[in-house]
Amino acid sequence: MVIDRIGAGIFDTDGVITRTASVHMAAWKELFDDFLATRADAEGGPVVPFSEDDYLRFVDGMPRDDGVTRFLASRGIELPLGEEDDPPDHPTVRSLGRRKNDAFLAVLRRDGVAPFESTVDLLGQLRAAGVPTAAVSASENCESVLAAAGVTGLFDVRVDGLDAKALGLPGKPDPAIFLEAATRLGVEPARAAVFEDAIAGVEAGRRGAFGLVVGIDRAAHADELAAAGADVVVPDLSELHVDCEGRWHVGR
Repeated sequence: MVIDRIGAGIFDTDGVITRTASVHMAAWKELFDDFLATRADAEGGPVVPFSEDDYLRFVDGMPRDDGVTRFLASRGIELPLGEEDDPPDHPTVRSLGRRKNDAFLAVLRRDGVAPFESTVDLLGQLRAAGVPTAAVSASENCESVLAAAGVTGLFDVRVDGLDAKALGLPGKPDPAIFLEAATRLGVEPARAAVFEDAIAGVEAGRRGAFGLVVGIDRAAHADELAAAGADVVVPDLSELHVDCEGRWHVGR
């Protein structure tokens, strides 16, 4: 399969560029399992731990506050949004989000983060072909993550959670963050490819009418990625390459 209509690449960060999805999953699980256990102690009832399926369905690719709200709603729990400076033990969405972020940053400082080599290889091919690239993330830690992985210089543009907050951009599956990246790159969405491993991110790429939406199946949910609107689903970006004329080839 050869595609020649694509003139820019827009890459999600966690799980596409960097190996941070597992760190996020662990931080979310620590947060929610503790919250659910504490709530069960106070109110009674069984504790159903946070699962990988919960992460993929409700949290993956979402801004922190949205992820907290969506998961709690799936368990029939509603909390007030709260304030940015709520203390860690406060029963608000933003307090829980801060606790998760603190846990994630502690792991990032301790262990660092590695990029996916296949993504770095593809980005190198794009740079050699003169194809502009963007990194996007719902996370406010995107800059730190890219720097820790040593890949900041592979992108012309970064649009992250801090930009989304400043500009009032809604989270995925709304395509706003991808559209902002395309605007900053100076390309029409129909001329850009979106690379995502999250179901919500793939849906956002489809809603934004991007020319190519690539779903990367890191968690054995290829069918869900395809159903969300991926044009192509691959297990890894080693399945794609770009030639010196900027034509995209899918398949080995």
